[in-house]
Amino acid sequence: MESIDPIAVGTPYYLMASGPASAKPYVLLRMALERSSKVAVAKVALRGRERLALLRVVGDALCLHIMLWPDELRSTAGVSTPPADVNLPEEEVQAAIALTEALSGRPMADLHDEYREALEAVIAAKAEGVRAQTPEPAEAPSGQVVDLMAALEKSVQEAKAARGEHGQEDATVHEIKTNTPAKKKTAPKKTAARARKTSPRSA
Repeated sequence: MESIDPIAVGTPYYLMASGPASAKPYVLLRMALERSSKVAVAKVALRGRERLALLRVVGDALCLHIMLWPDELRSTAGVSTPPADVNLPEEEVQAAIALTEALSGRPMADLHDEYREALEAVIAAKAEGVRAQTPEPAEAPSGQVVDLMAALEKSVQEAKAARGEHGQEDATVHEIKTNTPAKKKTAPKKTAARARKTSPRSA
């Protein structure tokens, strides 16, 4: 399987024996692939055209994945990519690694289609004559420069909180020190005076 580029693998189909005569060849092929830890590449006729396919063992069944022909694979040449001279401090790289560690280990079975669930809820509400509540639209990006370290720190903390790891410190992101001068603090007396002037009078 390691010799197959995942970019070429597409839609899967489960295969089954069509009758008693094909049961033995089916099991024989499945056992041969399973014991040799190999996959098979074959040509199949599907929807009036010849297609390339990958055959592999999934549980007790054979699974066939439709593949792209080699000449259908697009080269990465000409694809828009970030410039090679992007400067990434080691602190940001370590923060990104910490985020991947905090997000790792989630079972694939826990992932679900949230859009479908929301759509089903809307349909069920309409069927009952109730107006379903729709979430507020997300704010459009402001176009401002993102504080990457702050965003990574927030993502790490959210991931740790979701996994109940509030007390662990193995995925901590440290802020990068800059030479930006600190803002002057407003004197407490002036702040209090301004607050008295602008605060509304009580009735």
